[in-house]
Amino acid sequence: MAKKRLVLSLGHKDLGTNLPEQQEAVYRTAPIIADFIQEGWQVAITHSNAPQVGMIHSAISEFSHAHKEYTSAPLSVCTAMSQGYIGYDLQNGIRTELLSRGIYKTVSTITTQVTVDPYDETFYHPIKMIGRYMSAEEAAAESAKGNHTVEIPGKGYRRIVPAPNPVSIVEIDAIKALLDADQVVICCGGGGIPVLEQGTKLRGASAVIEKDLTSGLLAREVNADVLMILTAVDNVTLNFGTPLEEPIYDMNIDQARAYMDAGHFEFKSMLPKVRASVDFVRSGSSRRAIITSLPNAESALRQKAGTQIHA
Repeated sequence: MAKKRLVLSLGHKDLGTNLPEQQEAVYRTAPIIADFIQEGWQVAITHSNAPQVGMIHSAISEFSHAHKEYTSAPLSVCTAMSQGYIGYDLQNGIRTELLSRGIYKTVSTITTQVTVDPYDETFYHPIKMIGRYMSAEEAAAESAKGNHTVEIPGKGYRRIVPAPNPVSIVEIDAIKALLDADQVVICCGGGGIPVLEQGTKLRGASAVIEKDLTSGLLAREVNADVLMILTAVDNVTLNFGTPLEEPIYDMNIDQARAYMDAGHFEFKSMLPKVRASVDFVRSGSSRRAIITSLPNAESALRQKAGTQIHA
């Protein structure tokens, strides 16, 4: 009997914001992932990287500013670095947890590139802030290089980049091969390294892909049974942050679309999660998506917690 397949998307809270927090968070996250594997699920793990990629980008920029013989690193390179260092902690944490249970499986991290459309409308409307706060002079220098900045009143300026939609996962065959071999794979970190196809070459794009949209694409490509998106809240809610806030425990894709059209979900946080869930569920029969928090993950997989999204 074929095993069921799960794509698990980890959020900021499940990874921390700096190295000590990340290592501590992995010790909380790894046992839950190991539980899924012990229960017979094949698991592909994606993850957020916003604090980490911001830290890497800022550190390299500061170093190159202080040492003129060095250059700053493109955002795509910073994303690749973040995939490696987050994956390193995750794969060791999961491996340790599995071995403590007598389970011998390789846990691998794949540096993953994701193609984007150079004509994606989001390139004209950047929304993702990265890096440290800058002075007006530094922001002007960034603008002179063709980068976008935005002023944060009372704090300074920050660089802002587009969030294009994922088109295809370059290393998808390797990811499938690992899952087919019943191995654990960590991939598509931070939504993947955004790249543009130029003939036979791939060129890094100065952008950040919504990791949940890439997670949904991955789940479709590997023919997953369940897409689980972990976030800071237990459930998707209507009227979030108001006295009329109402948790959603179960919704079909038609209801989800109606809520999206009505503007119930914040476009930088919950909307991509619901959109990714809808796209995944509608792409095949008997597929299910879950949005919940890490403490509720195991109950949610048994359909006893979280927000369940189905056809």
